Amino acid sequence: MELQFDLILNNIGKHINLSDDEKQLFTSLLVPKQIKRKKHLIAEGDVCKHSAFVTSGCLRGYTLDVNGFEHVLSFAPQGWWMADIYSLITQLPGILNIEALEDTEMLMLSKASQEKLYTQVPKFERFFRILTENALVASQQRLIDNLSLTAAERYARFCKRYPTLIYHLPQKQIAAYIGVTPEFFSKMRKAM
Repeated sequence: MELQFDLILNNIGKHINLSDDEKQLFTSLLVPKQIKRKKHLIAEGDVCKHSAFVTSGCLRGYTLDVNGFEHVLSFAPQGWWMADIYSLITQLPGILNIEALEDTEMLMLSKASQEKLYTQVPKFERFFRILTENALVASQQRLIDNLSLTAAERYARFCKRYPTLIYHLPQKQIAAYIGVTPEFFSKMRKAM
């Protein structure tokens, strides 16, 4: 296998074992994509037709409220998957914006290719079920955290979930993730 596929194959190998032929089929369905910093992979209202696996760079998924405030739902640094799961599964217009926080390279897997994998290599159903279950658990935990934890506790959870991003992201992105203003976040960090 080519080096460009090592990261994604290692990611998959944590959950399922693939033969060389299955790896070849899988990698043949991937489409490399690059996007520049501050460009969108998808925007609210788009139908999500691909899952993206980040090979370098970082994506963020966010929504805008009626007042124009951004609410960051997730980040996808190198080695993470990102999609508007609601839109990808339902094929209805999504509510998520996915933007590159820096120049980002990804491997894209279309929904049609994913369905093809399910038929030709059924163990991929297990892999994507695990990804979906993990995303559901993370989403539920995030909701509970936002309802019950202080901002400082939510920041501690952020640091645990995204240890590689703590000093890498602009403070305003972290503030939007934990649900506070950048000014409050700055004061809170100084107090910590």
